[in-house]
Amino acid sequence: MTATGLSSTPEEYRQRLAEQPDDQIDAWSGELMRDLSIRRGVARVLEEFRRATGYDDRQLERLYANGGGPPATAGRTEDGRLLVPAIALHCFVTGLRRQAPDARAKLSAFLIGNFHEIVYL
Repeated sequence: MTATGLSSTPEEYRQRLAEQPDDQIDAWSGELMRDLSIRRGVARVLEEFRRATGYDDRQLERLYANGGGPPATAGRTEDGRLLVPAIALHCFVTGLRRQAPDARAKLSAFLIGNFHEIVYL
């Protein structure tokens, strides 16, 4: 896999991410959100993002709005979980960058936490 530019393990991927500029981490995070939403659904993306950031739905709503997501498009599932349009998932990346001093670490955790999905995609 490394011949194609992919990492062979999550540990190697972590090292490669450390060498990347912030804008690349942001772009990859947004792309992963889009790809995961197509393959697994928006709810799964938000579940993975919650896990990586340690944020609850209320905090994610603030990130979404702060990142340019129209607050009126944020809704709730039947069981009360946050849900937003797939096309606006990237707003979480922008919002995280604006609000969290450790955004890079949280976005890297999101990418690394989904390493096996990235390899699959």
